[in-house]
Amino acid sequence: MRALITGGTGFIGSHLAEGLIKKGFDVVCLVRDRTNIKYLQGMKVSLLEGDCENLQSLGVIEDNYDYVFHLAGLTKALNAEAFYSANAKATENLIEVVSKKSGRLRRFVYISSLAAVGPSKKGTPLSEDCEPSPVSDYGKSKLKGEQIVYAKKGALPITIIRPPAVYGPRDRDLLVFFKMIKKGVSFCWGQAHYSFIYIDDLINGIILSTLHDGAKGEIFFLSDGNIYSHEQVADAIAHALGKRPIRVRVPEFLMDLIASFAQRTKGAGIINTDKIRELKERQWICYNKKAVDILGFEPQTDIREGAQWTANWYRQQQWI
Repeated sequence: MRALITGGTGFIGSHLAEGLIKKGFDVVCLVRDRTNIKYLQGMKVSLLEGDCENLQSLGVIEDNYDYVFHLAGLTKALNAEAFYSANAKATENLIEVVSKKSGRLRRFVYISSLAAVGPSKKGTPLSEDCEPSPVSDYGKSKLKGEQIVYAKKGALPITIIRPPAVYGPRDRDLLVFFKMIKKGVSFCWGQAHYSFIYIDDLINGIILSTLHDGAKGEIFFLSDGNIYSHEQVADAIAHALGKRPIRVRVPEFLMDLIASFAQRTKGAGIINTDKIRELKERQWICYNKKAVDILGFEPQTDIREGAQWTANWYRQQQWI
């Protein structure tokens, strides 16, 4: 079984490469820069140079892949154009090339996001048939990527995965909250609830959906099955770090000012105006029932255990 991964050098992509290798896949990673592969070092992977935003460069993709996993894209950017180029146009380019070289293709898997659907407006977890209403440029660009892939449903065996917040070793997005809590401060912005998934559960779910015939042409939310309040997430991180932080309420207007300042001084980091649009929403929650019922998906890790494993890895790497 031969698999091509785009975005294999990143947090989720590198874990996916690792998981596929353990399952006996022959893994090839499409990379823009061969020097930026630290998470792939030591893995039995082949590298192929190409950039999904450059259609011509994708000519290196041959007709010899059973599975294609598209993870490459941007989660942080300074403007909408950058998001659309990396998450929508790049997806269009890749699927155009794959469509022409799909002789032995058994599945094209697109890793989307809960952000593509947006938050729950009624306070009940979202299901896959909910009407998408993304609130951020990132979410809108991922939805466009979904639409491009789904339009090929009749011609290609596609599957779309929508994870909520993903965390675990190698993740830098949730790292900022670990650092804050380690310093003794836990910021909050009102009552909010979230779905999460630990990286190992996500990878298991992706591979399960890839190999399951019932997942062809389908969209799945993958979460750990729990709904967590902001306080529960903060408490799990605090417990993992052995801290009792002071909780500080941040008003919305101050969130905007902080994001604007951070974006001007540090560029496209995790604290930015687009991300604040998402954080202002209170209900980022989804069901995983479809994946459980159709795929037999069984997540193993809740936020308390996952936060502990993540904190341990951060310490080992001296990130915290």
